[in-house]
Amino acid sequence: MTIKPANVDQYLQSGCGRCAFGGTPQCKVHPWTAELRLLREIVQASGLTEEIKWSIPCYTHAGKNILLLSALKDSVTLAFFRGAEMLDPDHILEKPGENSRFARYMRFTDTQSIAALKHAIPAYIQEAIALENAGRKADTRSDAPLEYPEELTQLFAANPAFAQAFAALTPGRQRGYLLHFTSAKHSTTRTARIEKCVPKIFSGKGWNEQ
Repeated sequence: MTIKPANVDQYLQSGCGRCAFGGTPQCKVHPWTAELRLLREIVQASGLTEEIKWSIPCYTHAGKNILLLSALKDSVTLAFFRGAEMLDPDHILEKPGENSRFARYMRFTDTQSIAALKHAIPAYIQEAIALENAGRKADTRSDAPLEYPEELTQLFAANPAFAQAFAALTPGRQRGYLLHFTSAKHSTTRTARIEKCVPKIFSGKGWNEQ
């Protein structure tokens, strides 16, 4: 049984504890200890509050999430929650995935690349803090049309109450479900995902909410 870290020191020592490799030499955090420590030092100097959220280091300002520090299999990242709104003068922010609307991250594979940006990273952090201090909410609208899979529309037709429950969800929850459903390549998988989510939709919850 793995134990999730209570603080960042424990994270650096034993990993996130979200898989069976936590606390073992196979943990993906271990190869990146030097890089994680160097990035942690830079971030801590910015005055952000250090916490553990989602079992990884999270840095906040006045209770607002600013960025995450984490290790991937092939790199370490600093992920900014509102990176899409940042200016990125050095062109170092990357989009985590095709459907990532807000977050952007810096990716590093060695301490040398971190050291090369040691003076640029604090400026990005300060801009991220300024976005939160401005009090402006992130734009949650999307110009991309939402795709309703055929398996979902068929269930809507067969069960009007379910269609009504889905329509009552917030736009963000609707989008989350649609992305979850349409990311499956096969119809049987899409159907299984939809059926599994029916109780949550009727309860008004998002697909990844408990």
